[in-house]
Amino acid sequence: MNTNIELLYRIAQKPTRTIIGLMSGTSLDGLDLALCEISGASKNTVVHLKEFKTIPYSEAIKAEIRKVFAKKTIDFQHLALLNEWIGILHANLVLDCLQEWKVAPAEVDLIASHGQTVMHAPKILHQQAQFANATLQIGDGDHIAVRTGIITVSDFRQKHIAAGGEGAPLAVYGDYFLFGSEKESRIMLNIGGIGNFTFLPKNQNPEHVFVTDTGTGNTLIDAFVKLHYPEMSYDKDAQIARKGKVNPDLLQALKNNPFFKGSFPKTTGPELFNLDYIQRAMTESQTQNLAIEDVLATLTRFSAETVAEAILFAINQTEATTDTITVYVSGGGMHNPLLMEYLKELLPCSFKNTNQLGISGDAKEAILFAVLANETVAGGTTNFGSKKGIPSVTMGKISFPE
Repeated sequence: MNTNIELLYRIAQKPTRTIIGLMSGTSLDGLDLALCEISGASKNTVVHLKEFKTIPYSEAIKAEIRKVFAKKTIDFQHLALLNEWIGILHANLVLDCLQEWKVAPAEVDLIASHGQTVMHAPKILHQQAQFANATLQIGDGDHIAVRTGIITVSDFRQKHIAAGGEGAPLAVYGDYFLFGSEKESRIMLNIGGIGNFTFLPKNQNPEHVFVTDTGTGNTLIDAFVKLHYPEMSYDKDAQIARKGKVNPDLLQALKNNPFFKGSFPKTTGPELFNLDYIQRAMTESQTQNLAIEDVLATLTRFSAETVAEAILFAINQTEATTDTITVYVSGGGMHNPLLMEYLKELLPCSFKNTNQLGISGDAKEAILFAVLANETVAGGTTNFGSKKGIPSVTMGKISFPE
């Protein structure tokens, strides 16, 4: 037997595995690294977060990624070069963190690498009949494995698409394993660049689980801030938006897109929600001269309303009611106080964050990819039934260090 396969077999048999989850989202903020101890698998999964760190991307790194990010026309050579470059970058960041945490690479069983999304193209967006759903994450897993000396599981989203999904949201698998409860029905709401949520009924029946993207989370807010304040990457504590007023004409124009009329579940990305999207809505509503503060107030309200409307739609498909559901929030959006105020106004639910479930809201996505890698080597397939958007599959490609 190949020695790498023997090692993987031994890892799969261990009662507890040490896995590093890596996540870099569409906001391009940086790389989240979560050092996890994971025992069990599937509904018996138990996670202990030992260390967590977010390493911001420098402006130089962001600039290189933006040359291909969510663009239909690119320099193909640059994309090929970036695939290797991001893999090496992420590997080096892992090694830096391990040194800081005083953990030897040999003590880590697996790396779970999400990679850097540069294009998400579900059919609902590309609308080309001869082509299926597609997505592309770069940051080659072989480069991570070879440089770190650690078996790496990567490229999770392709199996999801191959099995009939759209490649997102993948959080549903980890959400179901870690956060299902017999005591309450839960909405696990993640507000990153894009908003998405998982509905977990208290009957814990996987066939009743619901997941979807809602539309923009932080991406339009961040992009508009960056456009007008190049030294800033986001509206910290909604300080700018709070000075403005929501413009109802612009808000309606922002919501006037076929995506919001499409059936659930669905996925999206900055390929749709970008500065051009804002400009078209401002032209349609004749609000081109609106103050920056008013635009940001309106964009924040837009994110809140589309999240809330999607959640209410999902709840209405179940026997649950809003007063029996708790919304657990994670992602960068949970730090936007104005966005959270709007959500609490629009949704008559109880609001908490995932910290109260023992999982850091900032670390949640990196942890969830560590959980997916754990399933790849030690789990199985959980049957979510025939529901669209949640294929009953395990995901990820395995790269050996040698």
